[in-house]
Amino acid sequence: MSTTRVDQIPVERLTIPIGRRDHLQGSLDAPAKLLEYGDYECPFCGRAHLVVKELQRLLGEQMCFAFRNFPLTNVHPHAELAAAAAEAAAAQGKFWQMHDTLYENQDALEDEDIAEYATELGLDAARLIREVRAGAYAERIREDFLSGVRSGVNGTPAFFINGERQEGSYDLETLLAAMAEQGAVRT
Repeated sequence: MSTTRVDQIPVERLTIPIGRRDHLQGSLDAPAKLLEYGDYECPFCGRAHLVVKELQRLLGEQMCFAFRNFPLTNVHPHAELAAAAAEAAAAQGKFWQMHDTLYENQDALEDEDIAEYATELGLDAARLIREVRAGAYAERIREDFLSGVRSGVNGTPAFFINGERQEGSYDLETLLAAMAEQGAVRT
């Protein structure tokens, strides 16, 4: 019978560090860098979205948050459409507004819902829908997804703190403790 010691389990790290290519809130110079691989239709990601918002409120300039798409299309049929809508909104300068809207409306991610959100956000809705239907952001979404796979992501939400995978719970206390343990924040 063989056993594996906990200190021998490899730590999963980001294969592609957080950078300017990512959707960012906060400075890349912040001591705490939190990256989420997320799926807009995933209910767990919806709950994690609220936790991230609270972390941002509590930590302010101490934290940089980055988001990458990881649509689990085999279980969430609208996830890729939602990711494409967020990327199309980014092309019009409103990624985070669409990101938040999608998470706040996870039960309404049909084409007509996306068009309505685009209009409400002051986007060119016709352009957004045209780009989504044409697959204009498919490669970007695929790059995000593959970077997650290479970093050991196999479900959502998946968090990395300063490049290291956060295993287990993603509640507020756990994420704050993990950041403090790395010396990234003062709690």
